[in-house]
Amino acid sequence: MTVDPAAAPLEVDPLLDDPETRIIVCCGSGGVGKTTTAAALGVRAAERGRKVVVLTIDPARRLAQSMGIDSLDNTPRQVKGIEGPGELHAMMLDMKRTFDEIVEAHADQDRARAILENPFYQSLSAGFAGTQEYMAMEKLGQLRAREEWDLIVVDTPPSRSALDFLDAPKRLGSFLDGKFIRLLMAPAKMGGRAGMKFLNVGMSMMTGTLGKLLGGQFLRDVQTFVAAMDTMFGGFRTRADATYRLLQAPGTAFLVVAAPERDALREAAYFVERLAAEEMPLAGLVLNRVHGSGAARLSAERARAAAENLEEGRIVDQGHGKNGVREAASPAGSSPDSPDPGPGQLPHQETESQTPEQPSVNQLTAGLLRLHAERMQVLKREQRTRDRFTALHPEVPVTEVAALPGDVHDLAGLRAIGDRLAGGSPATGAA
Repeated sequence: MTVDPAAAPLEVDPLLDDPETRIIVCCGSGGVGKTTTAAALGVRAAERGRKVVVLTIDPARRLAQSMGIDSLDNTPRQVKGIEGPGELHAMMLDMKRTFDEIVEAHADQDRARAILENPFYQSLSAGFAGTQEYMAMEKLGQLRAREEWDLIVVDTPPSRSALDFLDAPKRLGSFLDGKFIRLLMAPAKMGGRAGMKFLNVGMSMMTGTLGKLLGGQFLRDVQTFVAAMDTMFGGFRTRADATYRLLQAPGTAFLVVAAPERDALREAAYFVERLAAEEMPLAGLVLNRVHGSGAARLSAERARAAAENLEEGRIVDQGHGKNGVREAASPAGSSPDSPDPGPGQLPHQETESQTPEQPSVNQLTAGLLRLHAERMQVLKREQRTRDRFTALHPEVPVTEVAALPGDVHDLAGLRAIGDRLAGGSPATGAA
């Protein structure tokens, strides 16, 4: 695949080197290599002198292993083996632990314990819809506020809906401002006898109805949780809004990661449009796992035609093979036309390498030509898909990352990805 000259190239190194760049957010649909891209950017930025922390949401152990770390958790851990003046730290978001840290930091000891032990809170913090996305935003805000790193690289959650992590603060705000929550909060806000009267009278009908649907104990757990969290709800919304504004600030850069496939680039186009609508700073598109060929001048059509010519006019070396068969059939063990073997000489014997069943050079060549034809078809399809994206979004800078022959499992592999990210070269010769 070749880079469309009409599309501006994405220059990764100037982005990483710019001290004004403080946050890089890698987003995209699932399975396109966001986590590896984020890690490779972190390695390259650190080896170019930045102090970097990579926040990943991918629980796969391969990323930690590629960085030489036994495991990643909610605490940034320094990566050894960086060849440069900078530092690299890595961490994996622990959704529940991040929620616990918020409670512990913004509630007194008794109230924090009541919240952490509340069954509804435990369910909410472990798997409530949107909690992971919100906590990713929360952790990003915490890291930025610490001013310990001069570059934060974020690997966004593998959400089913594009950019869920941008919607999470709004969804949380809607949840906290909803009628159900306000009604549950009313007794705690009123307090005293008035509150008890409201709880016993005004809530009786709702409690009876919801108690049948959800169970009375569950409803009481929710009421207890809401009462304990009342003073913290405003803080959630305030911090979420602050992080949202941080993502819109000039020091943030979004990289949309996609594979050269129709569905992935359709999602990428949606990401680009959504980022523009939210006024988020888009740096460009990383087109990952692009295939290439060192013999791109040989088209698929010509390769297939050459393969068919070789197969239809098959010329098999029959010299030794047929002679061997005839010799074996001769009573004397030799061809009638050949002289008898001299003293100390053995009759010609057929070897395994001369069996008629073994593919000839022509057959092997035809097979390789057909493989090349298939590869060129893949390249053509990828180019067509990429051209469709660039026609819709010619303003988006693009860099291509050639497909590697295997998985990335160490820092050397991440460096190789970083080189391809920065080079933005066509994928000619890629495996």
